[in-house]
Amino acid sequence: MDVLEFRPQPDQYAWTFGGVAPTHRITPGTVLKLWTEDAFSGRLQRTTDKPSQVLNMAEVNPQTGPFYVEGAEPGDTLALHIVDLTPARDWAASSTIPFFGALTGTDRTALLNDPLPEQTWIYELDRARGVLRFEAQRSSLSLELPIAPMLGTVGVAPPGREVRSSLVPDTFGGNMDTPEMRAGTTCFLGVNVEGAMFSVGDGHYRQGEGESCGTAVEGAMDVTLIVELVKGHAPAWPRLEHDEDYVVVGSARPLEDAWRASQVGMIAWLGELYGLDRLDAYQLLTQIARSPLANVCDTNYSAVTKIEKSLLPTAAAFGGMHRHLREQAAALT
Repeated sequence: MDVLEFRPQPDQYAWTFGGVAPTHRITPGTVLKLWTEDAFSGRLQRTTDKPSQVLNMAEVNPQTGPFYVEGAEPGDTLALHIVDLTPARDWAASSTIPFFGALTGTDRTALLNDPLPEQTWIYELDRARGVLRFEAQRSSLSLELPIAPMLGTVGVAPPGREVRSSLVPDTFGGNMDTPEMRAGTTCFLGVNVEGAMFSVGDGHYRQGEGESCGTAVEGAMDVTLIVELVKGHAPAWPRLEHDEDYVVVGSARPLEDAWRASQVGMIAWLGELYGLDRLDAYQLLTQIARSPLANVCDTNYSAVTKIEKSLLPTAAAFGGMHRHLREQAAALT
């Protein structure tokens, strides 16, 4: 397997999906060993830092990439297998940001309330024990939380020459912020432009479902990926596969439309896997699906539909690509 290591300089970050020249051209089967900066571009470092004072809102959610995948054409499926996610620093940050988050007024949910106070929390990482320390800033609680590394943002260039902010999730993936995007996951994305032009970033050392305040435990990440290509079979919405689950992510506003998109996406996948009529798939889905939230704070909200493989007959999604990539990952480690 070809291996490419890349640690971008600040002037090499991508801030959008689409409209950016590739940093590298790679072939299917390539292993990428990448470094990703945190969503704050490393600028929130102390509990005394206030986002309004230290952040440049034009430079949040920096992406590593995009990567041009040789042979990828519109209508194909890009398969990205996350081999490993390792925190690249011994600290990470989270914050409340004025008019941002699920439980505050925004410019779109316009209220007369004042914005929530700005506050920054710094989480110290005990790397040997694999835990983060939460320290309350306005009260006295201190406790340890296990790390659960994930990527908030994985996406390809959108169709129709669109250029979308790296803060946005949509059919092309993007800033989905789902904890399902962890090591051992294969992410399947429909290719919209020649070369796919995919980027990754927004590492979280852990995040609850929904990402309520709008920021997870945001930290720089060392990322190992294997890139593969499936000719044709592009899904309408991002699909994820673990050893245990099938997952579809839908993104939209209002939240129920994001949920509906993920449900319809799973019905389509069940039809492909098992030859089910749409109504039969709908009935089965109703009885076995789980619906965790991904985010309720981004430009679009993201909802997940998740089905346990153990409830279904054995199938080979995308020709068994996840199993193949798991074997490749095992060979690496």
